Amino acid sequence: MAIAKAERLMNLALCLLGTRRPLSKRELRESIEAYLEAGSDDSFNRMFERDKDDLRELGLVIETVENLDGEVGYLARRDSNRLPPITIDAEEAAALGLAAKVWQQARLAGAASGALQKLRAAGLPEDVDPYGTHSALEPRIPVHEASFEPLMLACRDRRPVVFDYRKATAARPEQRHVEPWALECWRGHWYLAGWDRDRGAERVFRLSRITGKVRARAGKFTADIPDVVTVRETVASWAGESADRSALIRLRTGAGYPLRAKAAHIRELGEGWDELEIPYGHGLDAWLVEFGPDVVVIGPAELRADVVDRLRAVAKG
Repeated sequence: MAIAKAERLMNLALCLLGTRRPLSKRELRESIEAYLEAGSDDSFNRMFERDKDDLRELGLVIETVENLDGEVGYLARRDSNRLPPITIDAEEAAALGLAAKVWQQARLAGAASGALQKLRAAGLPEDVDPYGTHSALEPRIPVHEASFEPLMLACRDRRPVVFDYRKATAARPEQRHVEPWALECWRGHWYLAGWDRDRGAERVFRLSRITGKVRARAGKFTADIPDVVTVRETVASWAGESADRSALIRLRTGAGYPLRAKAAHIRELGEGWDELEIPYGHGLDAWLVEFGPDVVVIGPAELRADVVDRLRAVAKG
């Protein structure tokens, strides 16, 4: 559905930009296949008005002109919709080059490369090489999961998906029906935030725990999509970033460096163990389980119980 609408908007924009005189609704309907397939005049009128508003929101200047017979026509003059010349200095070009390098391992690499080539043709300074290797900054966002690309497309097109997901406490994956909202990278891992239809609630899924193929499904989203800030906060919370209190753990000497980096206090206990005070937020129990026998939770009691439950579930496998 999203692709069909994008094609319809593109055809309408081309018609309005390519005409030298205003085109009436009737003429536009006869020129665009999607409008011809509209079931009734009312359906076409609603579709056309929505499309016209969408194009205006995207920045296209559409003029409304009434002829001598009182018929209303529409056109988009090229001079009114021409972008000003692009000027980019060396610092801005370097920033664009770094941004393009971030996506070298993902589907966006081609789009980023193409965009820089177009900017070069539009007047990017000749003495600036956005792909140069002399920069001290080499940003990377690793994308190793096969599920990244289909989920990225599903988020873009607002398509529900189905995939098999293995929780940290489960020995086998289970099928999940999700309305994907956004992908976020946190601590080197990718997470999907969306609406879990089976549970009727907002959930976050770590891509490395998705098994098999991600399959898109037809139909519309059933839940409202929150704004970007809310989604990012949800990802951070479910990944364990948000913390409103502290936990006390024992950590084997020489192990758990990510935990040590987050610790507010570290005290040597001797005999190969250290005591750490670390931030305690949602998801900490799942994170601590990953360190296995190198971690012992002292408190609080509910965190210790959650970690023990997870370890027992994994042991039962």
